[in-house]
Formats: sequence, structure tokens, C-alpha cells
Amino acid sequence: MGNGHPGLTRRGLLSSATAVAAVAVTGTTATAAAPRRAEVPALWTEFTRTPFTHPQIPYVGRSGRGGGAARFPRRPVVADIRDHGAVADDGTTDCAPAINRAIAAAGRAGGGTVFIPPGTFRIDDLIRIGHSNVVLRGAGSDRTKLYATKNLTELIGVYGSRYGGDKSSWSWAGGLIWLCPADRFATLTTAIRAKAWPFEGWTGNRREEWETLTTVEPARQGSWTVTVTDASGLRPGALVLLRLADDAGHTLLEHMSGGGPGPEAYYWDDKTKLTSYVPYEWPVRIAHVRGRKVTLERPLPLDVRPEWDPRLTTHVPELTGSGVEGLTLEAVETPQSPHLLDKGYNGVVFQCAYDCWADDIVVRHVDNGFGLVAASACTLRRTTVAGRGSHHPYFCREGSHDNLVEDFTIEQRTVPAPAGTQLHGINVEGLSSYNVWSRGDMRMGTFDSHRGLPFANVRTDITVNNNGRHGGDASAGPLFGARFTHWNIRVTNGRAGLMKLDGLAPYSATVGLNEVTESDQIDLPDFPGDLHSRLELYGTTDVVRPRNLYEAQREL
Repeated sequence: MGNGHPGLTRRGLLSSATAVAAVAVTGTTATAAAPRRAEVPALWTEFTRTPFTHPQIPYVGRSGRGGGAARFPRRPVVADIRDHGAVADDGTTDCAPAINRAIAAAGRAGGGTVFIPPGTFRIDDLIRIGHSNVVLRGAGSDRTKLYATKNLTELIGVYGSRYGGDKSSWSWAGGLIWLCPADRFATLTTAIRAKAWPFEGWTGNRREEWETLTTVEPARQGSWTVTVTDASGLRPGALVLLRLADDAGHTLLEHMSGGGPGPEAYYWDDKTKLTSYVPYEWPVRIAHVRGRKVTLERPLPLDVRPEWDPRLTTHVPELTGSGVEGLTLEAVETPQSPHLLDKGYNGVVFQCAYDCWADDIVVRHVDNGFGLVAASACTLRRTTVAGRGSHHPYFCREGSHDNLVEDFTIEQRTVPAPAGTQLHGINVEGLSSYNVWSRGDMRMGTFDSHRGLPFANVRTDITVNNNGRHGGDASAGPLFGARFTHWNIRVTNGRAGLMKLDGLAPYSATVGLNEVTESDQIDLPDFPGDLHSRLELYGTTDVVRPRNLYEAQREL
């Protein structure tokens, strides 16, 4: 296994894979045409031999909070919003100040749970979770409701795009429940109010507010341990950024795309939105330090080469260990705005957050549902987007990595879409990588890429009525980088767009997809020549075993 994790051996991987497949194949399943026995594709057998370096399938077995931990922390209740002045069900009291006071008190106390009892609580401001280890918990999404009366344009101001034009950045940023470190939230909103449109990531509004901790020696994708020049400033448990900068020949972008003649022939220099990124900042915790050897909690997502100036750096202080649970956030119902002019009736957003979560959350009548913006290692579980229809039900951007969205639902809209609006779906863009969408019920939307070269992402065990469209400026570059995987996908309306990857994404895999037909938005591959993309068990439904790629990788 070479650079494998010490707890994972090749024999163990193969034994687990055999067990998973054997259990899964004991029954039969049926396609629309005829029964067919469950099948283990060749790609799965190959993956178990080289799980951290497979050319088409990424290793996502540790994506999500706590490396994909099944349980969230249960922090003791330290505040009840009623003790800070919140009143349920009267329809006139603005409870946002009381909720934010309770959250701030929990933060000052070092963390804990802020409880929202059953009932409906009006909020005329956004809810801010800016301190680590603070959990906002309702009594359940069917019992606790926050009723939001205002949008982010009213509350913070117009938010233009740093790339120009008349677009509203509230179309892809900010939430009425916003989990973001307090200092980072302050710098972001100060810049927005000053119309100095900021970068939104881990290193500040100007992307220059970082310091080098140490440089990193060459290493290969899939390695769990790297050698650094100076480990004196590194400690186990600390969160650091692995920072890679592209060279003049764009060989890092080519590597993200799988390498070879296709990416080498691609013209990168006019992709100004894409090249405005670093291009790669990857947050990761340090597991162990022994001399100059540093072991990470996840394997390297890419090669580390000298020409990319690899280094571990500082970042803005992260929000960690915080979550939101058991409530519905319902915005006052307004018509959906024209495309890219959203006012900011947005749901729950994680920004500069690590090891945070949402559980049992419904958002209704929102412009945009759940967002990951420069957020990593977070889990969104049992989340639902409902109501009048959303622009982005889920968005994942600005270098968000290693996140898990599971048991999610996008409900059918309750009113027809107004003219000039747009529907996307589960979005990923902006060099985001190793994210997973698992066990989804998408009654509308699509598998959206907004360009920006997202790579090594997985969608698995999802039913989708594929009626959305993707977006993305041409200046943002390719729709896909390497190692995208769609595994066990059930398309109920037979529309192909962005479902079948073998003709679109380089070094990627489509496994266990029912038959689909091109219609409406039809895309051409960004890279010429052989894409080295794999297709197995096409034209089947629920035949592939393992059924869920993420869960099978967790079993390994």
C-alpha cells in the first residue's frame, strides 16, 4: 500500500470489500425491463486495491465532520432563548436579538447548547453562530420554527460581485443562519457595506492575510504523512492550510484535471475567474508530529510538487465544533428573484467552518438553501429544501473540501417558477474537492457544476428528477476536473444532462445509472482526446453493489 494509513491494510480492505459485496448480492433487484442480479463492478474491485490513488474514483471515506463520524456531540444546554427575551407564537416580537444574545453568552462560556423550545419565533435579523462549540438546537424541525421577515440585502446591504457586472453575490453567499467565525463575519460584512467586494475564503478579504508555518517536501497523492522543513510550530490537533500555488504553465490545474494531453492542450490563460484563485487551499488537522514527519487526519488530495511552492500556512481562526439542529427556518414567502439578482432570503450557510454540522433542518421559501463557502469537514444530515422554489438548493464553493451531505431532500416547488429565474440543484464549484452527496431525494434540480474546476467529488445513491440547469461563466474554466464519480443514480425523467459523465469529465466514473437521453442543455467536454472516463452498469437501476459508494468506503 505504500503511503497508506497505518490502520488500513490491503488485506483488510479486500476482506471488507468482499464482505460488503457478498452481503449486498444475496438478493435481486429489478429494472424497469426485467429482474437482474446485483453486480459488483470491476471499478470497485480495482478501488479496493488502490483506494487512495485510484485514477477515476476519489477516496472520500473520511469526508464529513469528525472524519465521517455517525454521531454529533451532545453539548449541555447552557441557555434557553426565552430567558433572553424570546417569545413564541405572538407574531410581533422580533426574537433575533434574544437568540443572538443567548448564542453570544454560550460562546463566552466556552460553548454549549442554546435551546429553542417548540413554537414559532419571528426573527427580523439573521442568526449568527460565531464561536466554536456552540450548538443551536430546536425541539425538532416539525416543532420549532424561525420565521424570517427580512433578507440579507435589507440587513447587510447590496452585495455585488468581485468579478464585475450587476450580479448579486447573495445568489451564492450568506445565510439567515450563518455559521462563521465572529471576526471573519465582521471583516466580510464591513467590506460588503463599504462595497469593497471581498474574497470569502480562509485567508482574508484580500487572500494575502496568512503566514508560512513551514514548507513541505514533495509527496504523492494519497500519502498520510509529509515531511516539512521545520515542524517546531506544528502541534497535534492544530488546523493548518496546505497551500499550493500554480506555476506559469498551469501544471497544477492540469494535475487537478488528471494530466495528460487533454489538459495540456487546454487554454488556461483566459480563464481569469479560475486563475484568480490560489488555486488550492486545503484545511486539515495534524494528527501526529515526529521530528520533521507530520501525519495528517486525511490523505493528501493531490501530489505535492516543488514547482507549486507547497507550504503549511496560517488562516483566519476557524469555527469548529458548532452546529444547528432540529428546526425549520421559513422565510416570508416572496416570488423568486430573476436569475443572479437574489436578495438573500437564504437558509443555513457554513463559512470558514471546520468539523461543524447541521441535522434535522428544513428551510422553506428561500432563495438559496444550504451553503458551504470555504467550509471543510462539515456534515449536513437530514436536511430539506422546501417551498416556493430555490435558485441554489445546495451550494458548495470557494474551495470547500471533504464535506458530507447525506439524507437530503429537495422538494417539488409549491408554486410555478417565475419567468427569468433559474434552478440548479446540488452545486459544486470553485476548486472544491472530496465532497459527497449521499442518499438524496431530489424531486427537482440537477447535479450542478458552475465550472471553476471542481474535482474528486462523489454523488451516490440519489434519486433525481433531472429538470435543472447548470451555470458558470466561461472565464471560470472547465465544468469538471478529474475523479468525479456518480454511483447508483436513479434519474426518474430520463434526462441525461450532467448525470452520465463518460463523455464530459476526465478520469471519472459513472456506475449504476439507468438509461438517459440527451435533451435541453447539452454540454461538450472541455478537454480534447481520450477522457479516460469509465462507464459500468449503464442502463440499470439499483443493481450496483455496493449500493452506496461513500458508505462502502467508510466500511473499508
